[in-house]
Amino acid sequence: MKKSLMLVLTLILTFTLAACGQNNTAKNNTSGSNGGNSTGSELSGSILAVGSSALQPLVDQASQKFMDLNPKVSIQVQGGGSGTGLTQVSGGQADIGNSDVFAEEKLEAAEAGELVDHQVAVVAMATVINPDVNVDNLTKDQLVQIFTGKVTNWSEVGGNDQAIQIINRPSSSGTRATFEKYALGTKTEDLKGAIQEDSSGTVKKLVSETPGAIGYLALSYLDDSVKEVKYEGVEATVDNVANGTYPVWAYEHMYTKGEASEVVKAFLDFIASDEVQNADVVELGYIPASQMQVKRDVDGNITK
Repeated sequence: MKKSLMLVLTLILTFTLAACGQNNTAKNNTSGSNGGNSTGSELSGSILAVGSSALQPLVDQASQKFMDLNPKVSIQVQGGGSGTGLTQVSGGQADIGNSDVFAEEKLEAAEAGELVDHQVAVVAMATVINPDVNVDNLTKDQLVQIFTGKVTNWSEVGGNDQAIQIINRPSSSGTRATFEKYALGTKTEDLKGAIQEDSSGTVKKLVSETPGAIGYLALSYLDDSVKEVKYEGVEATVDNVANGTYPVWAYEHMYTKGEASEVVKAFLDFIASDEVQNADVVELGYIPASQMQVKRDVDGNITK
């Protein structure tokens, strides 16, 4: 009788320990599966990311995937230009300031010093023209002449006899700052007659529809509706950017004021993950920073 009772108790204890082990395994398997949150708790909260329209397609796409993984997280992504993004994150109105330029290029040193830089990709800018313009290449000097208003007809740079219509970005735009710094080598004034648009998407639409139009866009916006122009004979390709042959590129920054909150950090970690870097970043025309064979500092100096 005692032996039977001991056998029953042993079996009960064995099944109980096995069940506990299965429960612990299940808990461990579910921990960290929600887009960067490794605590096993469900992420919740809201994020406002504002700024660069060149970076917006990537942040938009990544935010949708992140919210699918984390249903209690709400992410709003707004454009407005790099200057706007940096100003708003510095002032506390936004959680993330998206920018094509280093914060030091737009903000005072004390304000920039409060921000933490998260570099999520590299973006290249290409000169684009209306598809009917008969030009395939422009030199640095020719671009300077056009964007300073000294050349006003395409026939002056080897094209057809047609007036040049500049589609520019506002001074707050990081895309404009990148183009002026690395393509033109100088800042430009807003010319009378030039059209100024705050959105890269609108720039693309206007260049595609306006006779004689010229503008500039991040590679993530290029399609058959506009014609890409070579710069000094060099095409804006991933390889040419990565090896430093094509110079008109910048890091894409997502700035936070101080250290990020839990939900913001989880989102930034998600964008930096292989899942996004090897898929979304490449798919949308950006370049993973890990592929760059050269580096650039805030002063524009290139090192290998």
